[in-house]
Amino acid sequence: MNIATGKQNIVDKIGIPSKLIWGYIGIIIFMIGDGLEQGWISPYIIEKGLSIESASMMISVYGIGTGISAWLSGVFVQILGPKRTMLIGFCIFVIGSTLFISLGVIPLNYPIMLTFYIIRGFGYPLFAYGFLVWITYRSPQAKLAAAVGWFWFVFSLGMSVIGPFYSSLVIPKIGHINTLWTSLIFVTLGGILALVVNRDTFDIKKVSNGNIQAEFLKGITIMYKNPKVTLGGVIKAINSLTLVGFAVFLPTYLEKYGFSTSEWLKLYGSLFTVAIIFNLIIGALSDRIGWRTTIAWIGGVGSAVGTLTVYYTPQLFGHNYFMMLLAMGLCGATVAGYVPLTAVVTSLAPQDKGAAMSVLNLGGGLGGFIAPAIVGIFIGPLGVGGVMWIFAILFLVGAVMTKFLTLPDEQEKIEDENKHVIGI
Repeated sequence: MNIATGKQNIVDKIGIPSKLIWGYIGIIIFMIGDGLEQGWISPYIIEKGLSIESASMMISVYGIGTGISAWLSGVFVQILGPKRTMLIGFCIFVIGSTLFISLGVIPLNYPIMLTFYIIRGFGYPLFAYGFLVWITYRSPQAKLAAAVGWFWFVFSLGMSVIGPFYSSLVIPKIGHINTLWTSLIFVTLGGILALVVNRDTFDIKKVSNGNIQAEFLKGITIMYKNPKVTLGGVIKAINSLTLVGFAVFLPTYLEKYGFSTSEWLKLYGSLFTVAIIFNLIIGALSDRIGWRTTIAWIGGVGSAVGTLTVYYTPQLFGHNYFMMLLAMGLCGATVAGYVPLTAVVTSLAPQDKGAAMSVLNLGGGLGGFIAPAIVGIFIGPLGVGGVMWIFAILFLVGAVMTKFLTLPDEQEKIEDENKHVIGI
């Protein structure tokens, strides 16, 4: 018992709520199944005869599903509790994936792919973001950013690192379709760990007034009652631009400079490998230097620089894998600067964390729609360079927006300083 307690204390000290450790592990494995196709599904269907605009549309409708589901996740947790919310997400994902593969991808039926990809996209946010809301209620304020950083660490580790690397190893051996089917194995195992092995309890009465309609409406009313929360959701949407957008067009862009699909998958996985490392570093660092400072300078300005670096590197160095690896690494390190955003937004609405998280998750999900939509609309007339510059400008706009996400104690300090300046 003492040994177990000691391990729990170590876990708590690094920022992970020890009661939720199996949930964190389950998220890793679940997200492997969710993310193993994200780096290659677009070039795969383009290779099979669909246009890049069609691929962008498919990724966009997936973003619509994730956006709606992400918004609902926080509200669902306050109505149903996290485990029921996650179970619903698990079931939807399995059904959507099965029909997406069997009726859509195998016969290459584009309308069916669109339909069931959006259903598939509806599933994972309920599972993953439902757990994230759980974390915000379980973590002490002083370690909230670190706990959230660990969530994004395991989330990205599964979805965007292990998933793509797994695909790069398995596709040459069993093919694309069989690789897609293996996603159900990972999702099922992750669901068992997070929902069955994880035995932490959640008292729904402490976060819900029992009125389902009122709790549901909070996810909407908080947007105008607390505009700073809405602003946080907009910044979250900007945060997702390169993470989602790159997968749509960057493989085709790099192919012109001699990069193979296997190299692209490794580069894409490396971006997230760096990101998850910096998720932990920045999660802890931001508690010291300030959440808003971290988001604006590392997340906003840094991501703008990183995006343009990725675009210009192959033009300057050609098929140079090492230089491209450095460019993708820079992009991964800076995108991690948005980790404190969850801590900021939930602190702006401490009595309605679930509703605040719904808005933030909506922003993240809509980023999955906005990024490929920008690609689909602008890559024709403006080319890859135009899309990259649009992304970079939006990152800078988000950095400016961050200035207005002042927490209550910060706002009081600003008002006191202003009164002192004018002599009141």
